Amino acid sequence: MADPDEVRQEFDRFSLRSALRTPASAERAFAVFTGGLTDWWVREYTWSGPQALAELGVEPRPGGMLYEIGPYGFRSDWGRVLTWDPPRRLVFTWQIGPDRVPVPDPARASEVEVLFLPETPQRTRVEVEHRHFDRHGAAAEGYRAALTAGWHELLRRYLATLTRTAG
Repeated sequence: MADPDEVRQEFDRFSLRSALRTPASAERAFAVFTGGLTDWWVREYTWSGPQALAELGVEPRPGGMLYEIGPYGFRSDWGRVLTWDPPRRLVFTWQIGPDRVPVPDPARASEVEVLFLPETPQRTRVEVEHRHFDRHGAAAEGYRAALTAGWHELLRRYLATLTRTAG
């Protein structure tokens, strides 16, 4: 299991920044982040729940959706790809409100940017910035605080997946 201290975080009132070093090329780090969500995302963080979740995915293009597929094929979109630049950069809206209700208006959604910065051919620094929490209204600061722990857990699991499947 990856050491949880390898995920570094800092935050201000309306943004959260996390960074970690991965034992993978930028290409592989990007591919696992975008194509392997079902393998590392915390299932309890989904609307479907741990038993009913079938798939988490990213449509690989600008304008593509981040989605989950739950029981009976029910699909729920929870973000939109703003920038798709493999293996360097991914930016998407976070269209989940503090009350875990979908936020259909992207102008009221926060935003996540993920950078994949090669350090060596087999090591990549991954930086995640979740910003614009102020768009979530009065609950913004509390939501950012809650997602500080959430992103720490997600990135620990992502790192563990990369480490376990390194080859």
